[in-house]
Amino acid sequence: GRPTGTTVVTVERGQLALFADAVTDESPIYRDATAAAEAGLPGIPAPPSYPFVMGNFGAYPELQEDDAPTGNPMAEVLGPLMANGGLILHGEQEFTYHRPVVAGDVLVGRGSVVDAYQKESKGRTMTFVVVETAWSEKATGAPVCTSRMNIIHRS
Repeated sequence: GRPTGTTVVTVERGQLALFADAVTDESPIYRDATAAAEAGLPGIPAPPSYPFVMGNFGAYPELQEDDAPTGNPMAEVLGPLMANGGLILHGEQEFTYHRPVVAGDVLVGRGSVVDAYQKESKGRTMTFVVVETAWSEKATGAPVCTSRMNIIHRS
């Protein structure tokens, strides 16, 4: 349950198109409002895995909450693991959508460590840290998307 940070973002149309290009998705719904509307969407949608990077785009300083933590909360979580070296790997990633993420959304992402456990493998200790970010509408608090990932440290 340890918090890993809160981020407020504005989902921007240009970033959605760039991300779609990066993952080689040529669907016009990520670039054209008419194509998105014809597909029955309320706006230009984010590609399915976009919430993985959402906190890196559109997080302008004036949007952030006054009580947002300072520093790097994830460094505080992973720092003790990395103190003696080892590797950090991105394990699995999953997204649960409550509604589509669309251009123009202003969302609040609240991250937290939801689990941590260790496994032995070939004489090495692998520590799994499960981090979840719950994204909700800033205006209403309604849930939009939950992103969950495993970070693996191998000593």
